[in-house]
Amino acid sequence: MNIGRLAEDNIKRFGEYKFVNFEGRWHTNVEMDLIANRLGNALKKLGVGKGDKVGVQLLNCVELMQAFFAVFKIGAILVPMNPSLRVHELAYLYQDAGISALISSVDYVDVIKEARREATQLKNVILKGEKIPDGFLPYAKIVQQSSDQLAIEDTDNDDTAVMIYTAGTTGNPKGVMLTHYNWYTHVTGYYELVLLDSWGVAAKGKILKRAGGQDKMTDKREEVFGVTRNRVSLIALPLFHGYGVFALNLEFLTGGKLVMISRWDTEEAMKRIEKFKITEFRGVPTMYIQLLNHPAAAQYDLSSLKTCICGSAPMPLEIARNWKEKYGIDIWEGYGLSEATTVNCGNVAGRRPPKYGSIGLCYQKCNTIKIFDENDRELPAGQTGEIVIKGPGVMKGYWNKPVETAEVLRNGWLHTGDVGYADEDGYLYITDRKKDLIIRGGENIYPKEIENILHRHPQVLEAGVIGIPDAVYGEVVKAFVVLKNAGAASEEDLMNFCRENLPTYKRPKVIQLMDSLPRSAVGKILRRELRKIDGTPK
Repeated sequence: MNIGRLAEDNIKRFGEYKFVNFEGRWHTNVEMDLIANRLGNALKKLGVGKGDKVGVQLLNCVELMQAFFAVFKIGAILVPMNPSLRVHELAYLYQDAGISALISSVDYVDVIKEARREATQLKNVILKGEKIPDGFLPYAKIVQQSSDQLAIEDTDNDDTAVMIYTAGTTGNPKGVMLTHYNWYTHVTGYYELVLLDSWGVAAKGKILKRAGGQDKMTDKREEVFGVTRNRVSLIALPLFHGYGVFALNLEFLTGGKLVMISRWDTEEAMKRIEKFKITEFRGVPTMYIQLLNHPAAAQYDLSSLKTCICGSAPMPLEIARNWKEKYGIDIWEGYGLSEATTVNCGNVAGRRPPKYGSIGLCYQKCNTIKIFDENDRELPAGQTGEIVIKGPGVMKGYWNKPVETAEVLRNGWLHTGDVGYADEDGYLYITDRKKDLIIRGGENIYPKEIENILHRHPQVLEAGVIGIPDAVYGEVVKAFVVLKNAGAASEEDLMNFCRENLPTYKRPKVIQLMDSLPRSAVGKILRRELRKIDGTPK
């Protein structure tokens, strides 16, 4: 099995069509596939073969998409990288992964040069853009000089296809090894169990029915559930993140169209939703917050949106409710992590309404999600413990880290480090990360709960909560808050609000107003950075 075949299967099933729009130009699926073939042949000429690591260090662009499938097709291992990383961070990734080739942009030449001084094994760097400096290979030239006919390398189910580096909340980032089988089962599982039981099309007209041996034409209106070719998805998430990789692969199965922006820009996203009649939007809470509160929001028509999905970080309840009230559609919250191929459960858009606050049901084929206590025993509905996952989506392991792998993969179960519970219907709820738990005088406090309360305040745009040391209670709550309008509320106003809505032990001892909160590339609040601001270790 080689997931690079998804691109060719897409062409066989749907023929040539406009596949992705980027910076005002449509690119067909056939065009993208042939360029991927050319790039794959170019990589092979450079000596890149099956099992070699290829780094891709780009913002969203068509070359990034082409690179992904070129790497898959030749059986190499894709290592996507955040291009905004600093020199020492990139040098670590280059060395730890042992990448043999890098595909990037002239925009990052300086940091690549510096990082290569430490990562001396990196010989071939391919750059897109104009005026390629000496010592680097021009993307356009090597593609032009290579054949567009490429035989896809045979790979085993357990061969690594992608290595995604975690954010490194503790120590250096870890390379999560995901196999061809991981990706194939996850994408097809989502397609079959979610999309095929999801929004469909209304069919109205003459229908031929046979009854009592006679044919009869009747007028009937039917709601047909399933995937339609009318899907137009906005790719606003960074494709170097696992969530973005998943969204890209999914559209090869659906035959839908993609509209891509290089990086998140709230107004640019609204412009494209209106212009291209976007039907599918996958975002993180930050994106929805910014769409709701943008001063120009009323100027754009977002009525084409049919499915809005949120992942990567918990969606504040008030934001979900405000979105529904303003745009008339639900945000369907889901959950996943890199170690389980990014997408694991969610509220299914379609036949049943979402449960706000829940991350939904396990919807990956053959996967199982349970709640375990500290002794790895399953807990009944309603009791809080660690979320664990077993199934074909679970990673192969961490690259070159057997001890860390053994810590999270125990008895076949992936221990996620996320704390939550399941209700009587099987819907899952995340309370927080184990490592983010605040213990005040023996009482457990989950930051998400405090953040949800703060989001109810009419002047609060964003909130992040951590625990800080306390001589009496061990830890107490500190909240960092961004206001919708500077000066619209004071720390004391927010303290009074918390007194009205939280029990004494959960109330923040300190509230600090901020211009913005530190976030990862996909919008997660970085509590470790909040701790640095506070000077608090964890």
